Amino acid sequence: MAKNIIYVRLETKSSTLRETLGQIINSTEGFRLRGAEDTDPFDLLILELGQDVEHEFQIVQSFTSLGTVREIFLTSGQQDPTILLRALREGIKEFFPQPINEQEVRQALDNFRQRRDLEKESKRVERIGKIINVAPSKGGGGNTTIAVNLAVELAQLNKRRSVALVDMNLLFGEVPLFLDIRPSFHWGEVARNITRLDAMFLMSVLHRHSSGIYVLPAPSELNGNHYLSPDIAENLLGLMKSIFDYTVIDSGLATDDIAIRVIELSDTVLVTSILSVPCLTNLNRISRLLHDLGLTSDDSVKLVVNRDLKDSHISIKDAEESVRMKVSWRVPNDFVTTMSAINQGKSLYEVSMNSPVARAIRQIAQDLSGEKIEEKKGSFLNRIFKRS
Repeated sequence: MAKNIIYVRLETKSSTLRETLGQIINSTEGFRLRGAEDTDPFDLLILELGQDVEHEFQIVQSFTSLGTVREIFLTSGQQDPTILLRALREGIKEFFPQPINEQEVRQALDNFRQRRDLEKESKRVERIGKIINVAPSKGGGGNTTIAVNLAVELAQLNKRRSVALVDMNLLFGEVPLFLDIRPSFHWGEVARNITRLDAMFLMSVLHRHSSGIYVLPAPSELNGNHYLSPDIAENLLGLMKSIFDYTVIDSGLATDDIAIRVIELSDTVLVTSILSVPCLTNLNRISRLLHDLGLTSDDSVKLVVNRDLKDSHISIKDAEESVRMKVSWRVPNDFVTTMSAINQGKSLYEVSMNSPVARAIRQIAQDLSGEKIEEKKGSFLNRIFKRS
């Protein structure tokens, strides 16, 4: 992106409106219009509100909270005061009623340039996020529970950090069930429209959960037409790294070309397993695969023992020796709390944030991020009575 050029992206319903705004932008010194097919970054988004106002304001909220664009301007043919009030609350600096007044648009662009110039001393640092791939050693071992709740815990550790959760279980993705959401899109939409893939398109298909995480579900069909390929997976995850601080992947039990490419792109691979002979047998095979890929458990690959029981017939030491991997974290078995969360479509943080299983996953999030939740100090009277 040229240093002094301000790039603008238009999202309009009408080609006539797009042509009008495009002429104004391109004829204003220092401004250039990004084409609809252009996937490069942009500074300013001008979005026309249509019939689905709620969805479009969700896009506005996503861009605003993530900071992937400096500002957003809105335009609409509706003169509804509630829309204007909502735009004001969302921090929208400019709203253009239709028909467009050219002088108003030029003045708004000039105001934007002045605000940008004032911010030059505090330049935005390009986000280079981390991909955390949660991969199972065997189906039914609680991999989705770890992935979903790890994403939520990362978001709770620091509200300024952005977190995405991608369900890449190609056959039986269950993330929406665990969070009780009914998303309108899945990453099959991204794969089918890969030529359109940019921040604007991606944010329009992500579902924002109440916990603050952004969810990209897997296709729900079992017809195998997921349209994903290793290259498409790489484009998608590369874009997500530039937008989100953390992208947590709930991987399925697969070792095909797509799964291997995702592993190679991951900064950290958390292999989940329970202490059973079938799981440890599979884990041995996965360990050999990771070794062949040049990955070791000492740096980018970590082993998580899930549903850990104190009186297990297989000890942690026996497991480590059999798979030649160190156990990095142990998540205790808490069937009642975990199933309660799953059946309610809620995270462990919501259902029982201080339960042993929630605290164990929170510890994983803290270790991976290097951040901790500061414990709130009690009141003055509470501290006095505690001493006595």
